[in-house]
Amino acid sequence: MDITEYTLFLVKSIAKNSELVSVKEIGSTTDTINLEVLVKEEDMGSVIGKSGLNAKSIRTLVQAYSYLHDKKKVIINIESF
Repeated sequence: MDITEYTLFLVKSIAKNSELVSVKEIGSTTDTINLEVLVKEEDMGSVIGKSGLNAKSIRTLVQAYSYLHDKKKVIINIESF
């Protein structure tokens, strides 16, 4: 499982409309990976959470996964459509 699939798994487990969630890598350098998470607008509150706690937790888990596998910094942008 790569970093994109892992992030997709985490976000889908939170979102109500999990079939509409998408994660794609929008760029990377030698030491960073940029991911874009797209969720339906009504799921934005669930994914971000109260005071951003869910988003922070997702970022922490993805960064830990990356540290164990790639040792790259991960930047996650959460957007709605």
